[in-house]
Amino acid sequence: MHALVQLRPLEEKYRDILVVIGVHSAKFMAEKATEALRDAVLRYDIRHPVVNDRDFKLWNAYAVRAWPTMMFIDPRGKVIGKHEGEVPVEDFDHLIGQMVAEYDAQGLLDHQPISWQLEKLTPGLTESSPLAFPGKVLADVATNRLFIADSNHHRIIIATLDGHVGQVVGELEAGLADGSERAARFNNPQGLALYNNNLYIADTGNHAIRKLDLSTWQTVTLAGTGEQNRDYDLTGGAGLQTDLNSPWDLAYWDEALYIAMAGFHQIWRLDLATAQIKPWAGTGYEAIKDGSLKEAFFAQPSGISYYNGCFYTADSETSSIRQISLDGTVRSPVGSGLFTFGDRDGTGEEALLQHPLGVSAGPEGIYIADSYNNKIKRLEPATRHVITLYGDGSSGYLDGPGSTARFNEPGGLSLAGNRLYIADTNNHLVRLADLTSGEVTTLQLKNLSDK
Repeated sequence: MHALVQLRPLEEKYRDILVVIGVHSAKFMAEKATEALRDAVLRYDIRHPVVNDRDFKLWNAYAVRAWPTMMFIDPRGKVIGKHEGEVPVEDFDHLIGQMVAEYDAQGLLDHQPISWQLEKLTPGLTESSPLAFPGKVLADVATNRLFIADSNHHRIIIATLDGHVGQVVGELEAGLADGSERAARFNNPQGLALYNNNLYIADTGNHAIRKLDLSTWQTVTLAGTGEQNRDYDLTGGAGLQTDLNSPWDLAYWDEALYIAMAGFHQIWRLDLATAQIKPWAGTGYEAIKDGSLKEAFFAQPSGISYYNGCFYTADSETSSIRQISLDGTVRSPVGSGLFTFGDRDGTGEEALLQHPLGVSAGPEGIYIADSYNNKIKRLEPATRHVITLYGDGSSGYLDGPGSTARFNEPGGLSLAGNRLYIADTNNHLVRLADLTSGEVTTLQLKNLSDK
């Protein structure tokens, strides 16, 4: 996804001569479905054609070995270069500029821009929902508040637990700005944490950590510069002087925020008293490996939750749940490899997940948004036993008993008493799962249009 962000300004700058075609060669089974790819195109606001290479035909034809890979093709249709991994925008811009000058001098460039018909949300359920790809939710029983990261609307919604909207912070346009409710700007906000009447926000698209004071409704930036950092050998530093890389979720513990830093494949720690931020767990190497904080490997941790002396993370690329104890030990109750995934209940290595994005820990276990399986599951850490609670595995929208309910790539969840609040991301909804009755319902947001 970072490559898409890097490409966008270049697509605009060279729009009359550069043609970008995306090729989607899926790792996970759920990603092979064209409808899932369409949702991703909408979610990430992709503005060029994307081919669904579900059988890896183009991958093999072009001898691709890694995600992402960029192939360069000249005006005659000849492959002239390949780059694996991300590339700084400045370097990419310089390279394209050189090629433009060369081929323009040869009279090979057609400066007539190509126009594309962009995908739009399907009329019906998704169009009528007031949300756009909500990534995370946070429910707080003590104050009767529900916080929703309305991610693709770049705003935070604050409601009561039964859906009455009180405040909306941010606007529908992405940006990075501190200030009051309407002055503040976010870019694809995701994870949320609550402490001392402050809401902490993982502002993923801005590579920043923000704080919203729930008394004054002022938003300030705590960490990050707004620029993405691709250097894995970091020691951290002062929050506002340290570049981050896709912070995806937050958990509070003992005057600090623990951050699922997906882009670095690490867990970071922000000291709220000193405003210092640094890596806390993980080497930055993308894989799965248990051990001490400095030995462990993670792979795009996208969810984090704290309970009873342990942090739990949803390690999306290894389809695993990791447990990090406060004594500094990392273990994997579920998951064993980058290419080990599926949909199977069971104990230990029998259990399989597929690209989980959210976790919420509580006394009964760890609740998991098993995103690509369209299910909500529960892990008992001591026994490593996993069971499905809600969702029949089909991608769709259906309320009712847990075994027949349907979700569409749920990305986050929050335990509140005997209920789970679920960010049903690709359905653009917040769902409610009753842990006592087993029923799934849809939360209706009230008064949002008036805010």
